[in-house]
Amino acid sequence: MNLPESLVTHPPTDWGVVAVFAIVYLGMFLGGLPRLRLDRSGVALLGAIAVIAITGEGVEMAARAVDVPTIVLLFAFMVVSAQMRLGGFYTEVTRRVGALPLSRRGLLAAIIVVAAGLSAVFSNDVICLAMTPVVARLCLQRGLNPLPFLIGLACAANIGSAATLIGNPQNMLIGSVLKLHFGDFVRQALLPVGVSLGLLWAWLAFGPGARSGAPELARPLAVPVAPLAEEPPYDRWQTVKGLSVALALMGVFLFTDWPRDVAALVGAALLLLSRRLHSADVMGFVDWQLLLLFIGLFVVNHAFQDTGLAGEAVAWLAAHGVHLSDPGALLVASAALSNLVSNVPAVMLLLPHLGGDPQQSGVLLALASTFAGNLLLVGSIANLIVADLAAREGITLDWRRHALVAMPVTLLSLAVLWFSW
Repeated sequence: MNLPESLVTHPPTDWGVVAVFAIVYLGMFLGGLPRLRLDRSGVALLGAIAVIAITGEGVEMAARAVDVPTIVLLFAFMVVSAQMRLGGFYTEVTRRVGALPLSRRGLLAAIIVVAAGLSAVFSNDVICLAMTPVVARLCLQRGLNPLPFLIGLACAANIGSAATLIGNPQNMLIGSVLKLHFGDFVRQALLPVGVSLGLLWAWLAFGPGARSGAPELARPLAVPVAPLAEEPPYDRWQTVKGLSVALALMGVFLFTDWPRDVAALVGAALLLLSRRLHSADVMGFVDWQLLLLFIGLFVVNHAFQDTGLAGEAVAWLAAHGVHLSDPGALLVASAALSNLVSNVPAVMLLLPHLGGDPQQSGVLLALASTFAGNLLLVGSIANLIVADLAAREGITLDWRRHALVAMPVTLLSLAVLWFSW
């Protein structure tokens, strides 16, 4: 059997990199490696170390593979989100929404809007972490089936985070690498995001299982939702401080050409200048594991790109009529890869091979990869956070129950993208 000439010409080091790349992405798919106590971040870190050793390029060359603006922007908004959480903002907003005299459908709509809106600025994972226990207790006190509300919270957080270039890590990466305009992105994303949120509410309000649980209560809670012992109490000053910085950053992003990473870093620095919140407490809420995952994947992906095999694979697909510049092909590839290896690794794989208008391709990649995270319970960290915290409240949210709501909503939201492009 004769191998293609393009494959024969690759040196052994290239195949060593390919082997490491394959193992790393197997780890992304499985969430770790069998028989080893490694999570995705650990797999990415060891993969980066392995390709540095195999290629012999050294640590300096590996460091150049890391997109520093993305890492800085991600870190800075983790600090902003930490400020809001330490100020008790997220749980206070959820409790106040729960105290409104709303019907079941009205409460669903309010939770979906709040989760989506906050996720567009402060990250979907953080919003799910703060809101899930409050929403669960709220539903139980009202005699409502909590599952539709919790699944709606997770789906809304994922969908809402797609609305901006700071709503989730993959959007930050896309915006940084492709140099997308913040305002133009928001304008293009708002309609698909808004329609998808409407479809989510309609499915939860009128779809199968909408009437399950106890009867609706169209009155405020007789007993307010109890504060959570593990969450900081509401602090008006710290909340105002955090919101002021967040709003100022949104203004900078929308109306100026200042570098987003530098502006966000300055905002984070202002929040760290505090007489009441210790910097160690704020830093404790920074997701260092996620930052490490990004750094490791940057190094591994760069080494794989240098082998030329990725480019050859894309050229082979193009020769067979599959072009990533085509919206349909990009949407399908984004959705499929996001459910195979998670959305951040999927975006890293696809970004170097986008064709056509960067703004159009970038928006589509961001929306498709984020929407696709709702398809499976394991497709998004936000989903897993909601399921884990629900279990602590005695509520079982397994993949079957999640799929009954999330799969139809995901397919509908991807269909909205398909027809809007």
